[in-house]
Amino acid sequence: MTYCIGMGLEKGLVFVSDSRTNAGIDKIARFEKMRVFENPGERVLVTLSAGNLSVTQNALNLLDMRISKDAQTASLWNVTSMYEAARLLGDAMREVREHDEKYLREKNIDSTATFILGGQIAGETPRLFLVYSEGNFIEALNDTPYFQIGEIKYGKPILDRMINRHSSLAEGVKCALISFDATIRSNLSVGAPIDLLVYRADSLRVETRERLMDDDPYLAQVNREWDQGLHSVFNALPEHDW
Repeated sequence: MTYCIGMGLEKGLVFVSDSRTNAGIDKIARFEKMRVFENPGERVLVTLSAGNLSVTQNALNLLDMRISKDAQTASLWNVTSMYEAARLLGDAMREVREHDEKYLREKNIDSTATFILGGQIAGETPRLFLVYSEGNFIEALNDTPYFQIGEIKYGKPILDRMINRHSSLAEGVKCALISFDATIRSNLSVGAPIDLLVYRADSLRVETRERLMDDDPYLAQVNREWDQGLHSVFNALPEHDW
């Protein structure tokens, strides 16, 4: 399992993902879920993935193959809109599942997978999409400025309460890390390292990308002060006279 968040805010985009794919008493596997396609000054595209790891990796590999073929082949490097990029990713998902799903089903292996795709291509505003396992997709608009994939239920309440289209990028990062804190506390299958990328609208380059380990000072501070704040508010709530 994994957990990923993508936010589409007025000032840009925030992407956060964990790197844990399997967890148990004696096994923890880590794979990076964030992929960046960047041509500085012209385009920045970011994918976050959850679900069947072979399906998501093969879908991205297909996109890489089409990038390397020739300039006439539609690819993430030459499409003129984020909508077209989402179509390419959806088509790659369909192609991989059509090739592999029968064999995975025979072994009772779940082949479902999802992507968050966001970024900006010169001439457009930043855009954010959720690409489903079937290859179809939806776009984040004003009323729904963020997407989650993977283990979403524990970290959703804080996002619903705090994040809107007008939230700053700093607020988005802070809220995303609190959402991860809630998820990690409740589910062993999600954990650090946490990959973070902040994209500032119209910069057309990646300026902030970090990998946060368990002992990262800022991550530890946010988690500690959030925990203390929750306890303080809880203790200050009035008690019912039963």
